[in-house]
Amino acid sequence: MEKIQVYVQWCDKNFGATLGDNVPGAVVLTAKTYAELQHEVPETLRFHVEGMVEDGDDVPQWLRDGDYEFEYDLADVTTMLRAFGDDLTLSAISRATGINQRQLSHYANGLKVPRPQQRQRIVDGIHSIGRRLMAVV
Repeated sequence: MEKIQVYVQWCDKNFGATLGDNVPGAVVLTAKTYAELQHEVPETLRFHVEGMVEDGDDVPQWLRDGDYEFEYDLADVTTMLRAFGDDLTLSAISRATGINQRQLSHYANGLKVPRPQQRQRIVDGIHSIGRRLMAVV
């Protein structure tokens, strides 16, 4: 199964995405929410592939057959915090990371950019929350 990278970035009150280099042509889309974007990606790609096939373009067989899965690459901390804002509060992330909630708000609103170590603390904190949720039976 082929993996298609979906590069996601928060930009001007919307999520924007482009698809990886293994997809021929240019595919760009936007959505108001991350969930909406994830819903739109497969539909947009199918529409793109149908158009390429109709135009007689060379389309890899795996792409025609739908033998792929998406891997979402969130560009930065602002995008990450915005993407999961409906599922995780800044307060919960603050407790998991030890980073001040106000500081996280600055990152979420693009007012400040965290250092790489701080970004990793945020990622690790979100993963920690996820592991705790996955442990529920």
